[in-house]
Amino acid sequence: MKKTVLYSSKYVFWVAVCLIVAQVSGVTQKAIAQEYPISEANESPDLNLLASSTESQEPMSQVTSVSQLQDVESTDWAFQALQSLVERYGCIAGYPNGTYRGNRAISRYEFAAGVNTCLTRINELITTTTSDLVTKEDLATLQKLREEFAGELATVRGRIDSLESRTADIAAKQFSPTTKLRGLLIAGVQGRTSNRGDVNPRDGQKDTDDAGTNVNLLSLTQLSLTSQFTPRSYLVTNLLYTAGNTAPRFGNNVSRNDVFLGYEYPIKDQLIISDLNYRWLITDNLALMIGTEGVNMTNAFRGPNRVESAATGPLSYFAQRNPILNIGFGRGGVAFDWQFAKRASLQAIYTSNTPDNPSKKTGLFNGKTTTGLQLLLTPNDNLDVSLYYVNNYAPDGCWLSAVGDDCLTANSEPLQTNAVGATVNWQISPRVALGAWGGYTNSYIPGSSGNVETTNYMVFMNFPDLFAKGNLGGIYIGQPPKIISSDLPEGSNVPDKNNSGRGLAGGQPGTTTQIEAFYRFQLTDNISLTPGIIHIIEPGHTPDNDPVTIGILRSTFSF
Repeated sequence: MKKTVLYSSKYVFWVAVCLIVAQVSGVTQKAIAQEYPISEANESPDLNLLASSTESQEPMSQVTSVSQLQDVESTDWAFQALQSLVERYGCIAGYPNGTYRGNRAISRYEFAAGVNTCLTRINELITTTTSDLVTKEDLATLQKLREEFAGELATVRGRIDSLESRTADIAAKQFSPTTKLRGLLIAGVQGRTSNRGDVNPRDGQKDTDDAGTNVNLLSLTQLSLTSQFTPRSYLVTNLLYTAGNTAPRFGNNVSRNDVFLGYEYPIKDQLIISDLNYRWLITDNLALMIGTEGVNMTNAFRGPNRVESAATGPLSYFAQRNPILNIGFGRGGVAFDWQFAKRASLQAIYTSNTPDNPSKKTGLFNGKTTTGLQLLLTPNDNLDVSLYYVNNYAPDGCWLSAVGDDCLTANSEPLQTNAVGATVNWQISPRVALGAWGGYTNSYIPGSSGNVETTNYMVFMNFPDLFAKGNLGGIYIGQPPKIISSDLPEGSNVPDKNNSGRGLAGGQPGTTTQIEAFYRFQLTDNISLTPGIIHIIEPGHTPDNDPVTIGILRSTFSF
């Protein structure tokens, strides 16, 4: 009988040691495997307070009774051992949700760390109590374990010491306790085929060479500062410098927007503040953005195309999003994001392109202003649908969308525009996504008769993790904004102005089609290389323009 009791005692003790190791291994593993991820910088930081959330990793908490552990039953084989550990050693901890997770596998290093914790706890008991809580057999067994795992214990201690030193070093050298610094560098090399074009007046004769066929370099550098004021508010400041472009194209305005890359910027060769705005999560479901720079639909509206990014997504500006969402090139203003249901949100914006200029036909309310609304629906995890409406006033008749037909009056007359569009993205499988967008605009000169209409569309396929995890392939085919009808007063209609110079009513004589294919190699977490090709049929919506083919190699580095 005595032998049986002794055997049972040793069995319970070994079970107890294993359980101690299991419960401490969760914490130990965090200490050993802790990483300090570097956020991937795209063209700008996350600009929607409601669009993302951070899950905190809560530590396990001490339990005083086995009954506190929801996933431990009295019929479990280790129940008595757990109960003994709680009562004798006080070494059991559970997760905040009340679970123990006793079936989780552990490594030898985790087991060694658990043994070390057990030894420390027993030493505390020995020095603080005179009761017979720790038997000689227990001590002998633990001593054997300590000797067997001496190497692993030393490694664990070394790793923890190294981690503590690294943490202290990072804390001492951090840029700011309240401001995060991120950086982005994009460098692209591109060249295009030799082409001839039919320019003003468009008369069916290919009389001009494309002047932009030389291979050139285009670069964009951005530093982003995100300053946290409270857990629910922060200030975004972006500094931007760009050099180079894909121009000149044909020597007139007929095809001036035949291609504009996603990382081009209208202001070249000078350092500018591209974003200066304040974000505030007013309630759990309502966020505010207000500022003097970077308050535009690109930043304020959630994009249904899940790979949208000038740094790591499609190459051209046209393939980023529906051009309707680029109208106005907003700078200063205010925007809201309201998550009114679990799978539905509404974004709204009012923005001006010249908020800092008090001159005539400029300023916050009298210049190039844009008002926009977007309804974003996610019926399920694989489907995104967005519907949007945009109202724009352009004193010079130009939207500044940099894609297709964006100047719609021939003599720079003021233009009032109403635009509607929709985008759909369907994640067919983890590695295939199908999407499309379409848009329609109707514009008129205030106080004059007639209007001008445009349409645009795009269909696309994205292939996440194509051939290797982290890589991305994409195929995009679409028509940039095209004037399909214009019956403004005589002399003001763009298509005929480019044809005969008289500016009579009518639409564009041809249809531009853009075909884009790219493949992103994700070399590291922070470096990617993206070769691609863009083929443009009838650039400038002109039937007699030669097709244009552009080869591009984009490299991206972020930190």
